[in-house]
Amino acid sequence: MLEGFDKAFENKIRLGMMAVLAVNEWVDFTELKELLKVTDGNLASHIAYLEKEQYIEVRKSFIGKKPNTSFRASSAGKKAFEKHLKSLANLLGK
Repeated sequence: MLEGFDKAFENKIRLGMMAVLAVNEWVDFTELKELLKVTDGNLASHIAYLEKEQYIEVRKSFIGKKPNTSFRASSAGKKAFEKHLKSLANLLGK
């Protein structure tokens, strides 16, 4: 019954991150933090988790002289997230 669920998405912050990244090409750290209403440290720990799983890609750049870090869902991350959502829909009978 719980087949297909991914442990990476059991946490509501990581689930929210992937939902945001699934519908956007790149999202920067500040925007992601504001959308999810989390602290810098909390977001950073969840980013590290998803990056370790290779579910997200990180891009570091500069806007003028200010550093900017952006994220997007990797192809593996998108597939895993879609599988997780399908499993959730099956559980709910939809």
